[in-house]
Amino acid sequence: MPNPNFFPLPDSSRPSLPMHTRQPTRQGGGGSIRRAKTLVKPERSVAPAPLINPPTIVGSQAVKLVDPADSWDAWRIFSLLITFWAPPIFLKWARISDTPSQQAWREKVALCFLALVLGAFVGFVTMGLDRVLCPTSASIDQSRYSKLGSTPGTLGVEGWEYNISSSTPPANFDFFTIAAQEPGQDITPYFQRGYANFPACQSLSARFANMNVCNGTTCPMGDPSQPATFQMYNLQNTSLIVGYDWDQVANLTDYMVIDGDVLNMQPYMQSNPNPITADPVDAAIRSVLRTRPGSSGRDATMLFYSRPYLKSAVPCLQERYYAGSIDKLTAGCFISTLFLYISLVMIMGIVLTRFGMACIFNWFISAELVKPPRNLSRTVISPAVMPEGANVTVDNEMGTAPWTARAAKKSGKLTKRSSKTSRPSSPSLRGPAAAAAVAAAQPLIQATQIGAELYTVCLVTCYSENEHSIRGTLDSIAGTQYSDKRKLLFVVCDGMVTGSGEKTSTPDICVGLLEADERFGDPMPLLYGAIGTGAKRENRAMVYAGHYVYGKHRTPTIIVVKCGMEKEMNGPKPGNRGKRDSQLVLMNFFQRVTYNDRMTPLDFDMFRKIQVLMGVTPDFFELCLMVDADTRVDTMSLKQLVNCMHHDRMIMGVCGETRIANKRQSWVTMIQVYEYFISHHLAKAFESVFGGVTCLPGCFSMYRLKARKAQDDDWIPLLCKPEIVRDYSQSDVTTLHQKNLLLLGEDRFLTTILLRTFPSRKMIFCPQAKCHTVAPDEFKVLLSQRRRWINSTVHNLMELVRVRNLCGTFCFSMQFVVFMDLLGTAVLPVSICLTYALIVNMVLEPPNSFEKAIPLMLLVAVIGLPAILILITTRKFIYVAWMFIYLLALPIWNFVLPVYAFWHFDDFSWGETRKVEGELKSLGHGGGVAGAYDGTSVPLRRWEDWERSRLRKLRRDERRRREFERMQFGKHLDPFSTSHSMNGLGNGSPFSGSPFQGREVMDDGYDSAMSDTVSVVSSNEDDHWGTQIGGYNENSAQYPPPPITLGADMDDDFLREAKTVGKDEMEAMLEEGFDDRPTNDFSPAYRVPPVPAMDSKYFVQAPPAAQRYRLEDSPAYRPMRPVADSSAVRSQGHARQRSGAAGKPINYGPLGPLDPGGGRI
Repeated sequence: MPNPNFFPLPDSSRPSLPMHTRQPTRQGGGGSIRRAKTLVKPERSVAPAPLINPPTIVGSQAVKLVDPADSWDAWRIFSLLITFWAPPIFLKWARISDTPSQQAWREKVALCFLALVLGAFVGFVTMGLDRVLCPTSASIDQSRYSKLGSTPGTLGVEGWEYNISSSTPPANFDFFTIAAQEPGQDITPYFQRGYANFPACQSLSARFANMNVCNGTTCPMGDPSQPATFQMYNLQNTSLIVGYDWDQVANLTDYMVIDGDVLNMQPYMQSNPNPITADPVDAAIRSVLRTRPGSSGRDATMLFYSRPYLKSAVPCLQERYYAGSIDKLTAGCFISTLFLYISLVMIMGIVLTRFGMACIFNWFISAELVKPPRNLSRTVISPAVMPEGANVTVDNEMGTAPWTARAAKKSGKLTKRSSKTSRPSSPSLRGPAAAAAVAAAQPLIQATQIGAELYTVCLVTCYSENEHSIRGTLDSIAGTQYSDKRKLLFVVCDGMVTGSGEKTSTPDICVGLLEADERFGDPMPLLYGAIGTGAKRENRAMVYAGHYVYGKHRTPTIIVVKCGMEKEMNGPKPGNRGKRDSQLVLMNFFQRVTYNDRMTPLDFDMFRKIQVLMGVTPDFFELCLMVDADTRVDTMSLKQLVNCMHHDRMIMGVCGETRIANKRQSWVTMIQVYEYFISHHLAKAFESVFGGVTCLPGCFSMYRLKARKAQDDDWIPLLCKPEIVRDYSQSDVTTLHQKNLLLLGEDRFLTTILLRTFPSRKMIFCPQAKCHTVAPDEFKVLLSQRRRWINSTVHNLMELVRVRNLCGTFCFSMQFVVFMDLLGTAVLPVSICLTYALIVNMVLEPPNSFEKAIPLMLLVAVIGLPAILILITTRKFIYVAWMFIYLLALPIWNFVLPVYAFWHFDDFSWGETRKVEGELKSLGHGGGVAGAYDGTSVPLRRWEDWERSRLRKLRRDERRRREFERMQFGKHLDPFSTSHSMNGLGNGSPFSGSPFQGREVMDDGYDSAMSDTVSVVSSNEDDHWGTQIGGYNENSAQYPPPPITLGADMDDDFLREAKTVGKDEMEAMLEEGFDDRPTNDFSPAYRVPPVPAMDSKYFVQAPPAAQRYRLEDSPAYRPMRPVADSSAVRSQGHARQRSGAAGKPINYGPLGPLDPGGGRI
């Protein structure tokens, strides 16, 4: 039975060592928990479930993913129900043949259906709810009513209010006496009204419809239907309806209400004091007036509308006994009005809150963010200390990285005195270099050693841009007011592609802009694990290293060119894996460096070159700036973004303002100016107050690789956290939701992952940091770009709305803001239609009440407040003009683009945004590529193992070089000369200028117990890892040492501690020479001819180093002759005598006695 603790390594088919387990955490003597000493990555805190699919563990059995066609979850069933009318045969006829594409189409239709339902709901709530709950017959306009008893000198006739102040009443009826008792009371029964006055009652034969209550003595006034009657008595109609409230109806005798109309039933009840048999209407009237208590309000609406015969009597009752109307809202009208006011308060609250918080952020908060950092004198943990959970050996008590411990060991070695027969066994770092190495190895350092300018890697992803765009981007980054010692340009070329209309490929353009470092020679393709499906999950890349020169700036630069595997060389885009893969090249690298995890050959090569270019190991980098290849960064932007990171350690991401560089190029660019501006200064500024900017644009954003804890005693990995890298590096996506997350909006998805993993940390916007980008100038390109952005926004907001522990609570939380953004995005097409319908309705029927003016107020607030924000924050009136251009294009933004995007939910290509020469339409990275990937083709080893193999390779190359020299030149060479110690690469021992003696085993400073991936073949005679290691020696004495970038003030401290040499001592030093001569000899006495490659598998020959310029190379050169009587050149000189050179011929260089290098300058 096999041991369960054994598992196959990804780089070997043989069984490996048993997997080490985490040791129990021990408690120190002081009672505090100390770092666990581990050999492998221990269990970390439980992270949330992956957003997409569980990753496949490299080296283990692949996880079988469930095909959505085989699953029957609720969403799949719902999509099938919505598209039941489209059987598979119909979809095949529509050229949707394969099953995944058919399912994606069904899910797209289901999402569009949901968006349509949401839009219909919003439209109904906006336009139809009021008409349903409060129809025109039931609507109450308070301006049309005069409340009963509120206006003295008035009476009511058939529901209308009449003014009696100048009236002439009949002899037997005093208007003034009745009006004094109750102003506005009904006097309709005192008018003579016949059967012909009530058309609605003529078809009914019941007593309430045909009785005549006026016998000539109780009706002293004439017919109210004749205007002459009112003229006779000089009664003036006020055109107001007498209004009753429910309490007044309850207090009046024989009054009841039907459907909001107040009916005066006194004449009927006085004429019929006893119940009428077989008359249901009479029974209903008496039930309301006599049986029900007065507190009920005597509302007979439900009773009369519940039976057909009673319902048919309602028009007659309203026409014959009408005395006024209830001036209070009905239940439906009350609910409608309440909903309208709630909507007003919520929407105005959101709009005003966003506006106010955006102003506060722009005025006060953002100004504090960009201030220079303070308290740099505090003691903090060193970047060389790995975080909790990293791979630490059992004897590493401080938790520092293995490369840092190695550097400290080298710097602490003593230097032996030089002689004719011996040389130093290993180089020693002196002065600032030694101090920097010792400082880097300490677990605690002063913050001033790093300073205000943190080590920042500037990632520039390239695909098909032209030279002008790439050069402009690199110039802008290199030209920022930020020390070149603290920033690294990291350019990734996504495949061997050529942009549309270009003659030169993108990698050739980028490499042509680089001033390459000659010590690295020509790079070799190295393997790494890529993002893709099938065979595209493995890839190769070449790493070019050097400097990018712009003006006075000389910025260290790494260019990674993804060249692809051998089998895809004849394909259209070899090595192309997408922008997300380009970002993961950097993220995977820093994750493995931070945790001392197993590296790919590409990672180890980048590690070596970054260390040489920057003078520090990559673990000193804390920030990552991501910039697109068509973006221009302003001069102060990088420093301002770094200051934001200094201001609050809880900030894990910050973006600047992106402005359009080609504003006036076309109408397409002109309509985007205001949209770019308001999306930053209103939306992102408001979200920054909560610390939850939902999208950091990929064209200009900065992320924190790792952050110090509050006590400055440990590191918290952020962008390089394994859970972040795992979720962001998903390759196997099956559903429509997953593909929209991963294939369309990488930048927004990265923000979503960070907010989901670290909900208590902040994503903010820095308005002071600006950049300029080139916006689409053609409508088809804009359509393709916004299609990707809108679809990505919808699906990422679906994920964020599920994160419950974001900042805030209830309506004042980021979760509520995200929900409103999701709802607003889904109903954009309906909202613009309702907006124009509202405008037309307001023009045709101007509002005459506050309730009718509420929608207009909301429209003015939504449109007008951003204009006010522009004026009070930027004071640039030109943006108001851009706003009017944007409003003219509002149907495009809110209808055309969203509808097009929603219908293309199943389109995962980049469309017209980035075109490649000869490309028709991309199916996505890895789409349709056959082949399997088991995760064992890309070697993964720890840095210790790669470094050990590198040293073995150097020893093998040195041994072969010496054997070749003995065969070619014999044994007359000086065995201790500097030239003899150089191999074909122009270097010798990686740590000394002396050659290896026979089969001497050089101490590499590493123990096999430090790693769990020790090579199976570990002999000095052979190492199969040599083919995966670059054939150069960055530690060669031929080249200058790496720059000193850590602790720039250490040079001054070293000079202050130095002692002044006296005159006599200086003369002795000049005569006898220095005790310790530098081991770096840049001008060797002679050069060994280049050695041809003996075995390309183990011996890679770099191009010979360029010789220095000599004056004799010039045709016009004439050598100087020494002056005979000069004491400086006499052979009897004191210095020459002391050095043993008396009597020997003097061979001066072309510069005379001042040229000790034999003509080499």
